[in-house]
Amino acid sequence: MTRKKTFGLIAAPILALTALSGCATGFKADVARFQQLPAPQGQTFTVVADDPRLAGGLEFAHYADIVGARLSQTGYVPASDPARADLIVRVAYDVDNGREKVRSTGFAGGGWGPGWGPGWGGRFGYGGYWGRPWGYGFYDPWLFGGSGFNDVSSYTVYTGDLSVKIDRAADNRRLFEGKAQAQSLSNKLTYLVPNLIDAMFTDFPGRNGESIKITLPPEKRG
Repeated sequence: MTRKKTFGLIAAPILALTALSGCATGFKADVARFQQLPAPQGQTFTVVADDPRLAGGLEFAHYADIVGARLSQTGYVPASDPARADLIVRVAYDVDNGREKVRSTGFAGGGWGPGWGPGWGGRFGYGGYWGRPWGYGFYDPWLFGGSGFNDVSSYTVYTGDLSVKIDRAADNRRLFEGKAQAQSLSNKLTYLVPNLIDAMFTDFPGRNGESIKITLPPEKRG
């Protein structure tokens, strides 16, 4: 076996792992937002769990603090007394049990080329399908092209969801609805939820009825 072919055998799994882990491309999320929020003029807010299973926990309190910090950056003010807040921010998040994916490099006779396109229609969280099918998937144009060997691998892909709703406390009128979804090899909420929050609040509150794809830069390594 030549040194060139040996390098191909070793490099392919490494490239696959890099592409799937998102290290090279950052965190990708699909975000849909509907909003009639007034411009911030000092309105106060409180963050509550929209899913009763999340209420009261230290974990939810941590993510609520992140949401609150992002809202504060846009000009809204945390309420000193939650019972008298102008806005009620309802937050829910979840990650599914994952789906196993199997891919084969096949035989292509040398060189690398496109082999795994975007895919996987996705459930968008709470209460059915939301909007159009998921479009990102994992894709690397240098992956699975033809290294002259056949390699089959499997891994589990998880889908994380974040829902943010904002109601006016005086009359319970809905002012904002946002959903964010991302697929990842990680099912850790400590990784998924902060990134989904960052995606949700990128250019917040966004245009009414807008569905966009947001890519966050990869985490900096020390």
